[in-house]
Amino acid sequence: MLTSTHSYIPPAIKFEFLNWVASDPLQRDQSQSNRLHEPAHLINTIDPMTGDDIEDVTSHPSLEDGNLTIYFETEVTRKAYNDMPLNHPYLRLPFPASEDDDRGG
Repeated sequence: MLTSTHSYIPPAIKFEFLNWVASDPLQRDQSQSNRLHEPAHLINTIDPMTGDDIEDVTSHPSLEDGNLTIYFETEVTRKAYNDMPLNHPYLRLPFPASEDDDRGG
């Protein structure tokens, strides 16, 4: 036989009021972050040439590109990636493609 009784507990926040204001922000939230959801350094462990995942990157060749480290399975795939021509969506650029342009396709 069930003998428990339910007691009503009013909610701590009353959303029915139109002028409801949240609590004060934390110290870290006083100003907007300039690095919102942006990691300081990215590491790619999938070889861009073969698509294989590299589990132990300690003995594999890598390439540093700004704040990105790309690991490769072999030195051959790293060299093939470096030798790949730049791929720009607009073929008639008024200026030559630079190293900052996108690689691959």
